[in-house]
Amino acid sequence: MNEVKKNFSKWLYWFLLAVAIILVYKFLDNFTTIGNAIGKFIGVISPFLAGALMAYLLYIPASRIEKKLLKSKKKFFKRRARGLSVFITFTLTILLIILLVNVILPVVTESVIELVNNFQNYWNTTINKLNELPEDSFLKNEKVTEAIKEIGDNIKNIDLKKYINPEKITEYVKGVLGVASGIFDVFVTVIVSVYILLQRTQIVEFFKNLAMAIFGKKACKKISEYVHNSNYIFFKFISGQLIDAVVVGILVTIAMSIIGVKYSILLGFMIGLFNIIPYFGAIVAVGLSILITVITGGLSKAFWMALIVIILQQIDSNIINPKIIGDSLEISPLLVIIAVTIGGAYFGVLGMFLAVPVAAVFKIIINDWIETKKAKVSDD
Repeated sequence: MNEVKKNFSKWLYWFLLAVAIILVYKFLDNFTTIGNAIGKFIGVISPFLAGALMAYLLYIPASRIEKKLLKSKKKFFKRRARGLSVFITFTLTILLIILLVNVILPVVTESVIELVNNFQNYWNTTINKLNELPEDSFLKNEKVTEAIKEIGDNIKNIDLKKYINPEKITEYVKGVLGVASGIFDVFVTVIVSVYILLQRTQIVEFFKNLAMAIFGKKACKKISEYVHNSNYIFFKFISGQLIDAVVVGILVTIAMSIIGVKYSILLGFMIGLFNIIPYFGAIVAVGLSILITVITGGLSKAFWMALIVIILQQIDSNIINPKIIGDSLEISPLLVIIAVTIGGAYFGVLGMFLAVPVAAVFKIIINDWIETKKAKVSDD
């Protein structure tokens, strides 16, 4: 009897292995068809994914508004705290988008187009000023002169007007907003995000019960702990970086407007936007801003602009940013630089932005694993 069972198990193993090989072969043989089917499915559910992402991003303001309403002495606000919080959050979001589209973007777009159209004139003026400098000037050094000439030649070879004009900028904006392209997709995205925010308690409870059923109580507790820590890190980092970017952008714009830097709104917007990427973003934005100011305003203006921006960046990195984000990440600058470099190499700008919170989550998991192993070694 045992021999029969043993032979049966053996034949069953080889049969399942053969079926698995056939399935893998069929999958690879029809990879294009399967890939197209998966792509189509993702396209169909993209409004739902976009809605979930929108709800995730709006969770913090909605939850904070809800807490404020629950503390109200009026029963009307207490009973309808969640619904009112979602309504207020979406209203503020729509107003912010309207402000961005109708006030800030037109000014920035106009500045970009004007800069591109007049760039050659600015560059020629800069070169003439450099030629007028005394022969013993640092900028008349042979290597510096060659570097400046090379930069100029490279810029001349790029047809900036081909990439930056009103039509192209409109295309870029549409591309950024193209996650949910049609009116129906936008409608579904908003509805899904509203329902997720309204029923988030039931949704979280469902996934907790599902995890409990699949993984068991102990594993579920650990998973819940990781999810909670990850959410906290992502919420704190993303919301903090966006707020910090707005604050830095406004401060830089005001400072540059006071000293009379041309395109101050454009440069402030650029520095604030790039500031969401740790370390690298600020360096690139300040470098570009200095170059643009040298061309449009001369060396003296660029020097004062650079000095003020560097002072503001130091105030931001040592006072403003820690106050907004706090010590939630608790990772070393070296790890931040490594994470941003890897994230940018594989996933572009979005990877650079999300690399830091992802690295922080991995750090928590690895530290927890190390502590668990150390505890087992101590017990042994």
